[in-house]
Amino acid sequence: MSELDSLYQEILLDHYRRPRNFGALADPDRAAEGDNPLCGDRVRVEVRLDGERLVEVGFTGTGCAISTASASIMTELVRGRSGPEARELCARFQSALTGGGGPEALAELGELAALGGVSQFPMRVKCATLAWHTLRAALAGGKAPVTTE
Repeated sequence: MSELDSLYQEILLDHYRRPRNFGALADPDRAAEGDNPLCGDRVRVEVRLDGERLVEVGFTGTGCAISTASASIMTELVRGRSGPEARELCARFQSALTGGGGPEALAELGELAALGGVSQFPMRVKCATLAWHTLRAALAGGKAPVTTE
């Protein structure tokens, strides 16, 4: 294992074992629930807004290490951004994992680069993007479940 692979593995394990912003928000402005029935990952993303700015983002649920780490990294990266900025980041992340530049594109997104290897495993891409799809649904004002199949 290369030094970079080792670092990425440490980042993912750290976010999985000690997820940031894990927990329900008191009185969120927006929320959505996501479910990946193929593997059992379930997530609820809640957002508190100040105008268009995401001032607080939290998540709850259960999932694999990739799903949990991705949700944890996501909450850190989108907090403080505007809704449009957060949606753009969601789109860039999704594109990078599904063939839009691969690891190089993720390298521009900070700790998200740790999820670059996931792009080689289509079933795991769904785990990595579940929280992101759910955030987009929450920002769209929906409280409807999001299913990733």
